[in-house]
Amino acid sequence: MAYTELIKNFERIRSYMRDFYVYGFKSRDNFKQKSARSYDNERRRIESYLGEYMKFHQTATGKNVFLSIDSRRTRQNPLYKAWKAKSFTDRDITLHFLILDILHQPEEWLSLTEIMEKLESEYLSRFREPMILDESTVRKKLKEYIGLGILADRKQGRQMYYSRSGELAIEPMREAIAFFSETAPAGVIGSFLLDQPGMESSVFTFKHHYIACTLDDEILCRLLSAISDEKEIALQLTTKNPHTNSTRRAVPLKIFASTQNGRRYLMGYDRKQRKITAYRLDRIVKIDEGEVSPDFARLREKLETIRPQIWGVVCESRSTALEHVEFTIQIGEGEEHIYQRLIREKRCGTVERLDSSTCRFTADVYDSGEMIPWIRTFIGRILSMNFSNRTIENQFRQDIEEMCRLYGIGGEG
Repeated sequence: MAYTELIKNFERIRSYMRDFYVYGFKSRDNFKQKSARSYDNERRRIESYLGEYMKFHQTATGKNVFLSIDSRRTRQNPLYKAWKAKSFTDRDITLHFLILDILHQPEEWLSLTEIMEKLESEYLSRFREPMILDESTVRKKLKEYIGLGILADRKQGRQMYYSRSGELAIEPMREAIAFFSETAPAGVIGSFLLDQPGMESSVFTFKHHYIACTLDDEILCRLLSAISDEKEIALQLTTKNPHTNSTRRAVPLKIFASTQNGRRYLMGYDRKQRKITAYRLDRIVKIDEGEVSPDFARLREKLETIRPQIWGVVCESRSTALEHVEFTIQIGEGEEHIYQRLIREKRCGTVERLDSSTCRFTADVYDSGEMIPWIRTFIGRILSMNFSNRTIENQFRQDIEEMCRLYGIGGEG
């Protein structure tokens, strides 16, 4: 297949960009799905969008390519360029411009018959190579643009008439759109609006800029639609074997997003496992909607009931009991911000001020192992700790001892 910058199948480019460029742990030799020519075509396509952000480093297994983006200088997510490279047919793009030209006056209303007559007499007949557009194709395009808000329709008698929607004055909303495009789900919509002349500048830069999430926006929109309609879904999930996927039947309930890394999860009831499970959006390949779930309301209520004991995304403990976590930290003079940080980040836990220099954190959660990365950020201040799950506590202590030995500072603790 000849190389082209345009994308016909976004799922293929999504998988490729994530594995090779976002995660950056695969080399050319790891690309086993198709031929070397397919690899080269995909690489050139992505380089045409992201060439200025691409870097590489040499490893024992080959050259690994990755993205290097400085958030201080990049005001707009560069991965949006992939969404703007969707392929189209000659007929699609021709009809797009012809319809908008015919209906260029918002106050003018035309019927489908009148639009067809103008297409034939004023446009298509002047082409060097005649193009035939049937009434059904034009009607479908009109309906699509009405759904997008580009056109408006109204019925007079038994006849439907069409007109251009009024112009949207987005200049006063420029900064709001700029903020939305970089922080909200499906922010690429805002990026399309900012592509208009005079809309490029923005006052915003982001310290924590989770740009890779946009690769999953199409999946996210499908999930939100299924949640809104209370429908069951069949999920195709990636596995360790690049040639196979696993399929799960689930009732989608809610979307969770990590404030630490921006990763997004679907919280859904897994029919086979008979429990609420978290599915990473970046591992979902395809979604097929099913019938309306008769127990959606009950399952959604169950999720809300157990939510106060969820620290991350694990919704059910390995046993019937919750796992208790407790630790005491020391706060030095002039370090009141440490206490304020505990208050701000405690989630489902509680913080008790013992005296001017110490405070205690306690929580009861389904999986205390999810808390370990956060607790590690207080190493050097922890005076005592107590986990009901001794395996997790012992592993945490062993990790600290190993770190101390690594830096030659002893392993007491």
